[in-house]
Amino acid sequence: MNIVDLMPFSVLVPLIASAIVALLPGRTLPWAVTFLAALISAIIAALTLPAATEVTLSYPFGNWPPPIGIEYRVDAANAFVALLVSSMASLALLWARTSVNREVPRRQGPFYALFLLALAGLLGITMTGDAFNVFVFLEISSLATYALVAYGSDRRALLAAFRYLIMGTIGATFLLIGIAFLYMMTGTLNMADMAERLPEVRDTRAVRAALAFIIVGLGLKLALLPLHLWLPNAYAYAPNFVTVFLAGTATKVALYVMLRFIFTVFAPDYSFVVLPLATVLMVLAVAGMFAGSWVAMFQVHLKRMLAYSSVAQVGYMVLGVSLVTTAGLTAAFLHLFNHALIKTALFMAIGTVMYQTNSIKIDDLRGLGRQMPWTMTAFALAGLSIIGVPTTAGFISKWYLILAAIDVQAWWLVGLIVLTSMMAVVYIWRVVEAAWMTKRPADLPTVREAPLSLLLPTWLLVALNFYFGLDTRLTVGAASAAADVMLGAGLGGAAP
Repeated sequence: MNIVDLMPFSVLVPLIASAIVALLPGRTLPWAVTFLAALISAIIAALTLPAATEVTLSYPFGNWPPPIGIEYRVDAANAFVALLVSSMASLALLWARTSVNREVPRRQGPFYALFLLALAGLLGITMTGDAFNVFVFLEISSLATYALVAYGSDRRALLAAFRYLIMGTIGATFLLIGIAFLYMMTGTLNMADMAERLPEVRDTRAVRAALAFIIVGLGLKLALLPLHLWLPNAYAYAPNFVTVFLAGTATKVALYVMLRFIFTVFAPDYSFVVLPLATVLMVLAVAGMFAGSWVAMFQVHLKRMLAYSSVAQVGYMVLGVSLVTTAGLTAAFLHLFNHALIKTALFMAIGTVMYQTNSIKIDDLRGLGRQMPWTMTAFALAGLSIIGVPTTAGFISKWYLILAAIDVQAWWLVGLIVLTSMMAVVYIWRVVEAAWMTKRPADLPTVREAPLSLLLPTWLLVALNFYFGLDTRLTVGAASAAADVMLGAGLGGAAP
């Protein structure tokens, strides 16, 4: 069996496993089957990436050749994202077992089944070459995610899930309307075929409306300012494991899909030359970088602080896209990958604090560094990465973003990148100061260090932040190949 024949199993394995896990009793068995399914998907993605970097891989379902049939079509860009999603899911599950045992003490089978559905949906979005399948898999992952957020022990989790559902439904509807316009004008749903037919009709109002609907719909899923309002509460009140998983995967997949439509289906010469999309994205990106960082500096709830920080980090990714250069897209893909490592590590550390203290307010962290030194050190080191300190993964992606800005002589963007990175120092330092620079008040309980089942996965993510800050062969190589694909032939679409 060659790698092309294995590609569908990266989605099928978690999809089938979800039905099995939902019926399994106890705690250990559902977690073990879930972890095995996620690990299989990660292994298949790891095997696919080298081949997809060389040539675009296509798997037609039912031997119906595209564009008549549905296909999975994988190149360097979506292979990179698929590896990220499946790897983050596997690493999050290593941390999940202890946390989920406390937050979801009963009926863990349905909980893990929902997680597998969300994972299968995200991987399906990433790998499919069919525009309508993007919407179908988006709904699978979204519906599962809404239910996962509602599992939070805080009553506000239900309201957060409801708001997420409303906003997510609006975003999905906008995406579907955009796809419907494209189908109406081209008569096909295969994205490669759509890209070939679109130049004949792209000067019509329907095509311009399609692009607008798709950008708004995916911008909402991406939490691009000002379409980010669902994200802070969803991250804050979901179970800690759900927050860890979403922070490392969901917005990254949404960004990939946006790039796929902008660069492959519509082509850069239409999106950025005929239409002023670059200016729109740059304005929203800069606004997100500042607004997200600014609001994060004043948060007292740590999960909300990191959620607003994610809004700022999405701004960095979109800023790279708005430059419409190979260097800018490379920086965007790099930060897509590195931010997943950073935020997963930070939310693991915060979730570990919550597991031991039942609180993640900054005032309740006073003096905690002496009682939970391994946990708080992990948070501080991951915080260095989100600031962009040299030798960390965060530095690499920000450095490449600065180089991309210099390439287009946008020196003012260099200043903005540095300034917003300094704003990250403020909100990370507030946590470090509370944990290490103040004494533990007598009215706060004494806390012991967290169990190894939580610490080891957290430190593994911290170590990866420093490893990929020193050895960039995988990340820079894969991000450069992904950028070349987007600005080149993509899925067979027109080159710029």
